[in-house]
Amino acid sequence: MSTTEAKAFVAKVSSETKAIKTLQADFSQTKKMDFLDKNIVTYGKMSLKTPNMLSWKYTKPYQYSIIFKDNKIFINDQGKKSSVDAKSKTFEKINKLIVGSSNGQMFSDPEFSVTYLKNTNFNIAKFTPKSAQLLKYIKQIELYFPKNQSTVAQVNMTEASGDTTNIVFKNTKINAPVAASEFSL
Repeated sequence: MSTTEAKAFVAKVSSETKAIKTLQADFSQTKKMDFLDKNIVTYGKMSLKTPNMLSWKYTKPYQYSIIFKDNKIFINDQGKKSSVDAKSKTFEKINKLIVGSSNGQMFSDPEFSVTYLKNTNFNIAKFTPKSAQLLKYIKQIELYFPKNQSTVAQVNMTEASGDTTNIVFKNTKINAPVAASEFSL
């Protein structure tokens, strides 16, 4: 993208996503790991409620939930429940980026340098961590925005190890009611 196109894209996404209070979507996630012959494909549902509640619920091929809420991470691994303090800098940055991708604030995150690209169907924001601490986990994150939308349709993440995770969102609902139970185990 040219500088002018990038500025217009950021302004449009930032403006349109300010009105988002809730976001829900089904997703498929494909994880490619060097030491495995086959990719790991999972399915689930994501729910977000501003300002800072996020739920990832994997439904196939196993049951696993992770909820970011009140600076804590709650996990339900097939019935085994636990919680972790999300004030860890790494978790905090990852959560901030995910939430920021729904409200347009991720473009101004000082932790990442951002490059803007486009292809026939998508505007793409490529995030590269600036800190050595975050680079230990994440090499790069690409957010794909369909040309006519201000919400992310696909995320490609490359970990420091070279393993990749691809998440594709479908059936996205904006500002539809979200049950409180979505954010509890």
